[in-house]
Amino acid sequence: MTLAARNLKHNWHPYTQHKTSRTPIAIARGEGALLWDEDGKEYIDAIASWWVNPFGHANRFIADAIYKQLTTLEHVLFGGFTHEPAVVLSEKLIEILPNNQQKLFYSDNGSTSVEIAIKVSMQYFFNQGIKKTKIIAFEDAFHGDTFGAMAASGISFFTEAFKDSLIEVVRIPVPTAGNEAKSIEALEKLAATNECAAFIFEPLVQGAAGMVMYAPEILDQLMAICKANEVFTIADEVMTGFGKTGRNFACDYLEQQPDMMCISKALTGGTIPMAITSFTQEIFDCFYDDDINKALFHGHTFTANPTGCAAALASLELLQSEEMQENLKRVHANHLVFEAKMKQHHKVKTTRVLGVILAIEIKTDSQESYYGSMRNLLYDFFIENGVILRPVGNIVYVLPPYVMTDQQLNKVYHVIENALEII
Repeated sequence: MTLAARNLKHNWHPYTQHKTSRTPIAIARGEGALLWDEDGKEYIDAIASWWVNPFGHANRFIADAIYKQLTTLEHVLFGGFTHEPAVVLSEKLIEILPNNQQKLFYSDNGSTSVEIAIKVSMQYFFNQGIKKTKIIAFEDAFHGDTFGAMAASGISFFTEAFKDSLIEVVRIPVPTAGNEAKSIEALEKLAATNECAAFIFEPLVQGAAGMVMYAPEILDQLMAICKANEVFTIADEVMTGFGKTGRNFACDYLEQQPDMMCISKALTGGTIPMAITSFTQEIFDCFYDDDINKALFHGHTFTANPTGCAAALASLELLQSEEMQENLKRVHANHLVFEAKMKQHHKVKTTRVLGVILAIEIKTDSQESYYGSMRNLLYDFFIENGVILRPVGNIVYVLPPYVMTDQQLNKVYHVIENALEII
């Protein structure tokens, strides 16, 4: 029996309706931007396996760092203890985070990093005897699948079953070109109510919405409104962090600085689950008190796992290397050339590029659902042609490992062009 067939007996996969979906592909190994299934078929991983793997699969540099750490200290609880990898990683991250970020809270994944930010924003005011229980978020946002993160997310069919059990989240329009004034007006009204603890956003790029992009200047204005009304700003950089937008963080394009940041995914180069929520000193100080009840009583078993920290340190070293910075520029340049070509295609409605992110919106006669017929047709075509891409409705996006070669990128572009001919 094949591994793919054995898999179906016990495993329940994410975002999958098992009755109607195709059998999951059994991957046997990976190297660089490539993966091979159990039958030896080769695939180009053009989305870095859900945006986590910028330095390629089976990266020896990260693997060696993990092995070395495993033979020294694999794990120790972070409650009442610490260790060198966590201390050094925190020091390294503080060097590249916005300079108002001073305290780091470790957790397991993007959803939990968001969960912590939301809890902290509410408890900050609670600790002072102030009731602020609402969160502001963008329409069509996605921040994760735990309850607080799910509440902040705006993709309705993901959250429909739980809508009566979630914290209260109020939404404003995404400030894409032409919607800036509506977004500002909506935020000004909400911020002035004195009921909202925080405004959470994916800076510059809404990933799960289809790589929807908006300008840093308008986000600066929105953040300034929040600051003037004592509403915390939470930058969810889980997807955009660590080079995806062409800079270390999307917030590096801003004049304003967020009060909190959520980072995960590429943090460990796609190896070990880890996440971090960062905070200003002011926020931390509100929890620093003789009253034990004002502490943040939140934790995870594998918080600041030493092996994960070692992987993250190796990933940071790779990101900051001259070779990887040149790769970022090279991928971006390739995207711009292909985008210019796609802009002229009669089946393409819009295109957008930021850093290593490329999105192509295909013209449709009707509203295409998230997992609609066009999406499924495109996905199957890409897989058959040895390219891993996961369209969002009628939007095809490419977010590759930074190590992807020009030849591999050109194949991805060629397969996308061919896909346009079958729809």
